[in-house]
Amino acid sequence: MKIAVVATGKIGLPLATQYASMGHDVVGVDVNRALVDCINRGEEPFPGEAGLAERLAELVPAGRLRATTDYADAIPGADAVVIVVPLLVDEETWEPDFGWMDAATRSLAEHLTPGALVSYETTLPVGTTRGRWKPLIEEVSGLAEGEDFHLVFSPERVLTGRVYADLRKYPKLVGGLNDAGARRAVEFYEAVLEFDERADLPRPNGVWDMGTAEAAEMAKLAETTYRDVNIGLANQFARYADTAGIDVYKVIEACNSQPFSHIHRPGIAVGGHCIPVYPRLYLSTDRDADIVRTARNYNATMPAYLVERVERLIGDLAGRRVVVLGASYRGGVKETAVSGVFPTVEELTRRGAAVTVHDPLFTDEELAAHGFAAHRLGDAVDVAILQADHAEYRGLGPADFPGIRLFADGRNFTDPAMWAGVPRIAIGIGG
Repeated sequence: MKIAVVATGKIGLPLATQYASMGHDVVGVDVNRALVDCINRGEEPFPGEAGLAERLAELVPAGRLRATTDYADAIPGADAVVIVVPLLVDEETWEPDFGWMDAATRSLAEHLTPGALVSYETTLPVGTTRGRWKPLIEEVSGLAEGEDFHLVFSPERVLTGRVYADLRKYPKLVGGLNDAGARRAVEFYEAVLEFDERADLPRPNGVWDMGTAEAAEMAKLAETTYRDVNIGLANQFARYADTAGIDVYKVIEACNSQPFSHIHRPGIAVGGHCIPVYPRLYLSTDRDADIVRTARNYNATMPAYLVERVERLIGDLAGRRVVVLGASYRGGVKETAVSGVFPTVEELTRRGAAVTVHDPLFTDEELAAHGFAAHRLGDAVDVAILQADHAEYRGLGPADFPGIRLFADGRNFTDPAMWAGVPRIAIGIGG
């Protein structure tokens, strides 16, 4: 098959290489010329994705994978077009911003040829595939869905850093606008993916037809929103534990020892493209989901909560030297999307602290591009706040921060024994 992948970022590029590794001819299209050139050189454009560099080095020279900025080069004649363009959310209104996706959809529709399968993998509000993309593609292309092309929704369910493993591990959900489109989607994904055997699933691992595009859209939103709500509950428990002198981690461990409980871990922030964003996409169509709204708002308060605890312990933060450890939204990935670093730095700055940021995955120049003053280990500080659980931070101690008066572990990630002689706090350990 000839396959076009629209948007070759941290999800799209691994998908493109997966399809190519199954023997198909793949063209990635992206508006970022530097990214396209990097791919065409067979070079890894971003670090941290297990197996990506090796696949690029093999597939690009072999002619199985290439990239372009030109939709007219990628789309005509494609048997399948997979769209992974980001969907943004307005931070003030929480409404989806379809700008990038609308533009990409118009561009692919201008060059769509009969017989193609069009699959959206970007997480969408319920009803978007049928109510927005179908009429837009039909209008621009002049083709009829269900006759000239098929349109489906099939959400990505992977985590950056382990995309290939996740593609094998989790069922591939598809939802069509009609039975014929669904069958076509099942056939396509069975031809480009392989699946691990899993005895724990109610049916064999593989491509699962959800019956409708709407059901597939909701499935993706539901599984991610569940995580945000669960974390919100864990954060609520943790804040109560702080007031009651209880170690919430022991409580959670005890609760999760039986199969009916699966409480997540509390922490300073919920970041990334998914968990902080998709609940708001769900709320855009289910306005009555008060539980979802409450959890999202509650999780957003956690950076301020930890900073307030720091200030209660050491006094006025004005002029205090505070380093935030971790610009990434989570450990082990070089990604700042909706990272907790931003509200944490904002809260500290509002209180007058002199804030620096450290991250082993970012250069000083890259941190500066995000508006942060870079910190170097060994520089004097009054307070250190761990925001991202990078493995490199597990071995840090007071010697790395001369003059430190307080260490606030926002993930309860570090070994307390490493901080002997310096007060250490974490969310939910009762102090």
